[in-house]
Amino acid sequence: MKTIVVLISGSGSNLQALIDACDNEQINGTISAVFSNVPEAYGLVRAQQSGIVTEVVEPKYFNSRTDYDLALADTIDRYKPDLIVLAGYMRILSPIFVNRYAGKLLNIHPSLLPKYPGLHTHSQALSNGDKQHGTTIHFVTEELDGGPIILQAAVPILAQDSEAELIKRVQIEEHRIYPLVVSWFMDGRLAMREGKVWMDNQPLPPHGYADV
Repeated sequence: MKTIVVLISGSGSNLQALIDACDNEQINGTISAVFSNVPEAYGLVRAQQSGIVTEVVEPKYFNSRTDYDLALADTIDRYKPDLIVLAGYMRILSPIFVNRYAGKLLNIHPSLLPKYPGLHTHSQALSNGDKQHGTTIHFVTEELDGGPIILQAAVPILAQDSEAELIKRVQIEEHRIYPLVVSWFMDGRLAMREGKVWMDNQPLPPHGYADV
């Protein structure tokens, strides 16, 4: 069976969606390990409660981002993953890490990329008076939040929305589409070739697959 390694930094709500999808066989694979750079991340508890091995690799023990990422990659390689999934992993990955796993590294970002790369996407959408916000799943490349888009899901921004309410609405979509995209990859339907997303042996347009 194909295996997945998940990287987290926080509560792990997307991790939980992936765990549930593996348990109910929506994803044809298993999560072999969950890694975090934050020892107290609640996502580690979620993994342990599901019987998944956890690993903590803390940046403070390394002299540089490259040294850290090399150590992280060496530890990940022990699990021989078919796919590495970033699920709220709040570190910028070095080129040496990204290139080591090119084509099998996915990320989910809380905006409709290319709009709002980086942090504080929800507050930016609210302060700019946007009518909609959303989430994007993409392959990871050296460009921050700039890898080819696989799938996006949009949600409306309501007049009375607080940031917390908008985050919750976006997370509902995240939990819906991330397991779906992971299942496509594990089933061999999804790939990155020459910087583009291919689905069922057909190249996708720059905005990715149509929302489902």
